[in-house]
Formats: sequence, C-alpha cells, structure tokens
Amino acid sequence: MTTIAPPDVIDELLGVTPGSVIDELRARRPVTRANAQASYDALFAPEYPGTVSAVERFAVAAFVTGVHRSDRTQQFYAGQLTTAATAPGAAESARALPEAVAAEIAAGRTSGPYGSYPAGPLSVEDSEGLRYRVAPARRDVLGVRLAAALDHAHLLVFRPREASPAALQALLDAGWSTSDIVTLSQLIAFLTFQIRVVAGLELLA
Repeated sequence: MTTIAPPDVIDELLGVTPGSVIDELRARRPVTRANAQASYDALFAPEYPGTVSAVERFAVAAFVTGVHRSDRTQQFYAGQLTTAATAPGAAESARALPEAVAAEIAAGRTSGPYGSYPAGPLSVEDSEGLRYRVAPARRDVLGVRLAAALDHAHLLVFRPREASPAALQALLDAGWSTSDIVTLSQLIAFLTFQIRVVAGLELLA
C-alpha cells in the first residue's frame, strides 16, 4: 500500500498554522495530538496493510464522513480516494469508485440514531428511519466487498443498537476476513472520533 500521510491530518483539515489559537490548544495535549496522527497512519498508511486495500480504506472513509455531513473531512477523504483509485497499479474498475461512493453518500444521508432494542424497558427509545442498502445499480461498480462494507458502516453510524452476529456474517460472506472486519471497525471508530475532534476545534477557532 503506497499512500502519503500528511504530517498532521487534523491540522491540515482545519488549516492550522503555527502559533494560531488552535495550534496552541493542541500543543497543550501533545500525547493526544501525536496519538491521533499515529492512529491515522496505522489505519491509512500501515506498514503491513494486510488484505484491506488503500482504495477500500479511503472509500469507507469518504462514505462515513460524507453521511456524517462533515464537509472538511469528507472532502479530504474523497480526494484521497480519487488519488488511490487512479494511482499506478490500481485496477481499472477503481476509477469509477469516487463517483459511485459520492452517489451512495447522497443516498445514505439521514438523521439518527435509529433502531430497535430487544423487548424491554429500552424499547420506548425505539426509532424507525432509513434502512440503507447500497443501490443495486451500484453494487457491480463497488464490488461485493465494498458494498458490504458501506452497508455495515451505515449500520454502525445510524443503527448501532442493531449491530449483530448476522451483520458480521454478511461481511464474512462478502469476503471480509475476521482481521479485515477488525480493521473496518477500527476505521469507522477512528473516523467518528476524528469528525468530532475537528467539529469541536472548529467551534473553538
């Protein structure tokens, strides 16, 4: 996997300049700052990427940040996806992915969280809403693996209470190994964290 990671992605997303208010705020928590970038590097520019490709990682990232309506992060990851999909050695079919992912973002945007709890006291919080699935017309473009990944990402973002063994089995059936699923889950969790950090720092700025 060949990717070029910015020195500090959060700084880049916010346009942080040396000596600025946000730069000084982040400098007060150097370990947190360093760990956030180390997490990005481990997930998007790993030394040993395993069987989850850069295109898959950035496609998931663009989708997750897009359905969160996080403009700064979505634009960043959409750009990274385009770069990965058009890099030398990338499959010809990958070139259609940025457009397909953008269409799925538009289809998957909603509010939330939704979902149902097991019958009991928490059932009063049940809320119905969009039940997202990748459009049939785009499943061939995205491929079985990536389509399943977007379905699962949307579930975790908007219906986390409905995460289940059956949802994990759908990933296994689509060709995601157990270690791949761990990587996918880490990606989604990190992106959720990063989106909130950027949003909070934007307000402080």
